[in-house]
Amino acid sequence: MYWQKRFNRRNPDQEIEDEMLEIRKEHKDYGCLRMKKELQNRGFIVNKKKVQRLIRKLAIEVKSYTRKSRRYNSYRGKVGTVAKNRIHRRFYTSICHQKITTDTTECKYYELDAKGVVRQKKLYLDPFLDLYNSEILSYRISEKPNAVAIMEGLEEAIEVTKDCPYRRTFHSDQGWAYQMKSYRNKLNEHKIFQSMSRKGNCLDNSPMENFFSLLKQEIFHGEIYRSFNELKEAIDQYIYYYNNKRMKKKLNWKSPVEFRKSALCVA
Repeated sequence: MYWQKRFNRRNPDQEIEDEMLEIRKEHKDYGCLRMKKELQNRGFIVNKKKVQRLIRKLAIEVKSYTRKSRRYNSYRGKVGTVAKNRIHRRFYTSICHQKITTDTTECKYYELDAKGVVRQKKLYLDPFLDLYNSEILSYRISEKPNAVAIMEGLEEAIEVTKDCPYRRTFHSDQGWAYQMKSYRNKLNEHKIFQSMSRKGNCLDNSPMENFFSLLKQEIFHGEIYRSFNELKEAIDQYIYYYNNKRMKKKLNWKSPVEFRKSALCVA
């Protein structure tokens, strides 16, 4: 009789489970902590252990995973002027648009050629990230690593950050494009400091590497893209999602844009 009564009992967590399924549709890579915080934002008071249990029950564990692959290297030796490292891993700043970092990464996709043979091709992403709130301020996507894409992204980032009351610093690695005379002249024109990581030291630009890791873990590894436009659209959508919806613990569980706007309201 005891078990018969329990079989007919209403599920006390039904409302929470329904909300978790809705959250998973929008945030496919939210783990236990982000799921718990999102539930709290929607008015549900629930602890971590319960969220873990319900995630297992609903079989909505995060499916994304990492995979080691050859990292794109834009270093071509000293082809221009190498700037000194002004950041020195001091990535934190309390001033919006003061410290900006950039880098280039590559992603692979597969496409049929004229003969019907599947060919592996590459796409290149050049983003500019604000170290204040990890927001992507501008980016360009191209089929080949080229100076035009980087210069266009740079000009947009300079325009977006012109409201900074202090002198800005743009950081990068020692890639060939960042040593170009045109790149350096554009920074000098706007009285912006240039900073570069030490040769072969990716930790000197770890915030940018962290963004690349998140992007590839959440939309690239385990997926196969059949064209340049398909992969480009996925990246466009992810960057919008990352900036506007994906919460970060270090930003008080806000998205980069929400954190920036809330800071402006307080000021």
